[in-house]
Amino acid sequence: MSAFIDPPKSIPFYLKIGIWISKIVTGRDLLPGKLLAWYPKAALSSGIMEAAVAHKDGNLDKRILKLVRLRTSFCVACPFCIDMNSYDYDQYGITKDEFAALQGQIDIAAVNTFSSREIIAMEYAVLISGAPLQFPHEFIDKLKANFTEREIVILASTSAQVNYWARLLQALGVPPAGFSDHCELQLRKPE
Repeated sequence: MSAFIDPPKSIPFYLKIGIWISKIVTGRDLLPGKLLAWYPKAALSSGIMEAAVAHKDGNLDKRILKLVRLRTSFCVACPFCIDMNSYDYDQYGITKDEFAALQGQIDIAAVNTFSSREIIAMEYAVLISGAPLQFPHEFIDKLKANFTEREIVILASTSAQVNYWARLLQALGVPPAGFSDHCELQLRKPE
């Protein structure tokens, strides 16, 4: 499977550096950066956004942010995002049952290993990924009772970042990169 378009034959030197760094970090020769080279401003702004994404911040540890990325990826059914964000999910303390719940195979409420904050963060990711965007007052009250303002911004921007990549990559037809070939993935939207 290939993308809808091919990368340009000539990629600006400054973008080649970013593509090289991406390859070093991920261990893969990723297609998105090459395709974005058709419009270097999009490549640069996307790279800056990716470099600035939170991976942990105070009480928002790597696990909760990984759960938000995964839940968002499955909600928007983006094969590349699911592939990339599923990579090494077990290294974040995410169990097979939790992973199945993120995919919608098991009800999240039936998995007793999620903390209440994790459940709220994942519910927020689902709301952020929906269309039209709707945030019930009861949910916002619950969100504000469990997270600081800074944490809410980090959760929102983390989910929004995955949504950005999902829409961009699906619009370009970017296939998965093979990060999670060892995982059993389901590509349907969780309910």
